Amino acid sequence: MTATKAASKKAVSKKGAPVEDVSGKAAPARSATGKRAASPAAAAKKSVSKKAAPAKAAAKKTAPVKAAAKRPAPASSDGTKTTATKTTAKKSAPAKAAAKKTAVKKTAVKKTADKKAPPGQPSVAEPPRDESHTALVRRARRINRELAEVYPYAHPELDFQNPFQLIVATVLSAQTTDLRVNQTTPALFAKYPTPEDLAEANAEEVEEILRPTGFFRAKTKSVIGLSKALRDDFGGEVPGRLEDLVKLPGVGRKTAFVVLGNAFGRPGITVDTHFQRLVRRWKWTEQTEPDKIEAAVGALFPKSEWTMLSHHVIFHGRRICHARKPACGACPIAPLCPAYGEGETDPEKARKLLKYEKGGFPGQRLNPPQSYLDAGGIPAPPLGAG
Repeated sequence: MTATKAASKKAVSKKGAPVEDVSGKAAPARSATGKRAASPAAAAKKSVSKKAAPAKAAAKKTAPVKAAAKRPAPASSDGTKTTATKTTAKKSAPAKAAAKKTAVKKTAVKKTADKKAPPGQPSVAEPPRDESHTALVRRARRINRELAEVYPYAHPELDFQNPFQLIVATVLSAQTTDLRVNQTTPALFAKYPTPEDLAEANAEEVEEILRPTGFFRAKTKSVIGLSKALRDDFGGEVPGRLEDLVKLPGVGRKTAFVVLGNAFGRPGITVDTHFQRLVRRWKWTEQTEPDKIEAAVGALFPKSEWTMLSHHVIFHGRRICHARKPACGACPIAPLCPAYGEGETDPEKARKLLKYEKGGFPGQRLNPPQSYLDAGGIPAPPLGAG
């Protein structure tokens, strides 16, 4: 009986039934694996620990990233950075490059603003690259005002006494200088003073007179044809309308505006070679065709200023702003000129490039206006005199 009870007690113990210990307390039940079952408090603590585990793991993963950010990336044996550092550097490179470009631009602007011209040379303020139309108009008109002060005696540099002489002289001025025309026309008008006289002239005799002007055969044909048209179509008078003038042989818009502006007092822009060169240097227009230049420049000024504007620009082109070597160092409008520096900037050397009255030399007219003489101008010598 005692053996049977002992066996039964042992069997119960193996199944995990509670067994009293020596102190009389019930021992914790064991699991099927032989381990003790956890108490409710221990189970709760274990559950909280398991929930906190992912957060700790995430923190551990974040920690290396922060440590990598704090520590400089290790360099390889050849001194290059790791791939991760290179990737980070590549991502930040555009921002750094943009900041660097902005800094360079600001520095350049500051240097331009602080840049001072050498002693004796004008302080040049280059017009902005993206100049507005309003700013262009203001700058263009200021240039014209400055030139008006420099050349208050500006005038057409062809000698003439009436519209007929002016239109003939202007036709002859193509491909030659006004000086050569002024030296040639006295003999021509002495022999053929009216359109009727020149219309009846012997072509060979006229060619001989016009030989010094160059292209004398073509010019002879033009002036005789012009005289015939005036005689036959306009009663021997030069018309005062643009549409009539351009119909005459050898007369284009440039010649027509010279006649209208200086013989009839009607505003016009004379787009000759000097005018074309200067308005492009001054960035008044990028056009290259005379008609388009005329329209573009005409839009910048009141119509009443067109004739004198033409004289100012042409005078400046002949005396200071030369085609090959402009005298930038002696230019009164250098602070307003985008092309400053294309020519000689040294003041002493630039003064040696000045022509006509600005350089102390004779002008182009044998009979210039009194205002020109009062300003120190010298009449041109007659043909053959030097």
